[in-house]
Amino acid sequence: MDFLFGASNFSHFKIFRKRVEKEKGLSILRIRSDRGGEFVNQLFMTYYDENGIKHEMASPRTPQQNGVIERRNRTLQEMARIMISEYGLPQYL
Repeated sequence: MDFLFGASNFSHFKIFRKRVEKEKGLSILRIRSDRGGEFVNQLFMTYYDENGIKHEMASPRTPQQNGVIERRNRTLQEMARIMISEYGLPQYL
């Protein structure tokens, strides 16, 4: 779980930012997150300030604001349930 939190996540974000800006020729101006903690810490906040990135956070306890991701999560969960059922695996999986 090191990837989800802390310095490892921060280093992955910096690599992602460089790649996107190089490939697209555009700068990241804003990051939107759901207050989950992955992008809300002092390391990220300092980085956002130093690089002119605005951090927008969704309202607390409102997964509806995460539209695309919530639909994708639901789709993956449904696919997993179908595969579990199809192959006769125990339901607790």
